[in-house]
Amino acid sequence: MTALDSAPTSTAPLVPGSLLSTIRNHKELPAGFRGTTSGPTAKPISTYTALLARVRDAGLLKRRTGFYVTVFAIVTACLAAAVTGSFLLGDSWFQLLIAGGIGLIFTQYAFLAHETAHRQVFESGKTSDRVGRVLAAGVVGMSYSWWTSKHTKHHGNPNTIGRDTDIDYDTVSFLERDAVKQRGLSRLFTQKQGYAFFPILLFEGFNLHFMSYKTVFGRKKVDKRSLEITMITIRFAVYLGIIFWFLPLGMAFAFIGVQFAIFGLYMGSAFAPNHIGMPIIPESSRVDFLSKQVLTSRNIRGGRVMTLAMGGLNYQVEHHLFPNMARPHLKAASKLVREHCAEHQVPYTEATLVSAFGTVVNYLNRVGLAARRPFDCPMAAEYRPR
Repeated sequence: MTALDSAPTSTAPLVPGSLLSTIRNHKELPAGFRGTTSGPTAKPISTYTALLARVRDAGLLKRRTGFYVTVFAIVTACLAAAVTGSFLLGDSWFQLLIAGGIGLIFTQYAFLAHETAHRQVFESGKTSDRVGRVLAAGVVGMSYSWWTSKHTKHHGNPNTIGRDTDIDYDTVSFLERDAVKQRGLSRLFTQKQGYAFFPILLFEGFNLHFMSYKTVFGRKKVDKRSLEITMITIRFAVYLGIIFWFLPLGMAFAFIGVQFAIFGLYMGSAFAPNHIGMPIIPESSRVDFLSKQVLTSRNIRGGRVMTLAMGGLNYQVEHHLFPNMARPHLKAASKLVREHCAEHQVPYTEATLVSAFGTVVNYLNRVGLAARRPFDCPMAAEYRPR
């Protein structure tokens, strides 16, 4: 079983005293916080099992295959409409509007692949992997194996140094110890990286496709390698072939550029608010499952419109606590989780999308300040009070 399948039902929440102070450096917690314990007499206090039982008794872990089939049909109808509109427009720069729309549509397919991989659609793991691979590799053009491996590590240890690859350095420094290592132009960029973060997401679509190809053609073991290479290659051959056959060369390149840019910006904007700017957990710390998932996650307000726009990722806390929970159940689960967290004094974070984006920018700029002190010890920078 992986983190994509379901959450654990037991934990061993022994937490060193340094953890709480480290978390406080990133986000002030209310007095009397009891999400973790420490010291020689520390006792497990996780109440996740009780919460899980309430959620299961409420029927919130049931699959909703019909819902996802309906969403898939609607998204596919939108894609068909976009393709039809493109053919009707012909040689026109209004094609770039179609390109932007297709970027949004491919992101919706990516959300469906994400939910399928989490076993939210089908009971069978094999069926989930087959359908998820078709959606990811055959439709979106990304390696399913690469993404599930990366995403499983994230779910198991969100915002945990050395364990969550989502906070590893990659153009942007999410940790001060990485920011302080930058030199030259990278150092100058890092100092104001928060302001550059969202513009950089315009290139994330290219990066995701590049990393997929790099993985499937690399030396590391990849499940269904030949199948993924075939699916991704055919997908791009058909997609690019139609564009370059139908549109003039310059317009074809512009079409692809806009589609990739919107895809990357949309994907990144949906995932960025979930954890960036939330507490960072030291690598050697042990935290109970419920506290770890709730403390490091942020929900986004906005109701049904936001749930549609973010593919259910706006209920990030619930998604991390119950990875295999179908999208339609997340709202009801959030009420139970909020009540549970309030009862046990575990901070539950929820914000508007604009506020969350502001937090992301401010946090990254704050981390980037470490690049102004290039001779600081990385370890000292990581634990420097703010």
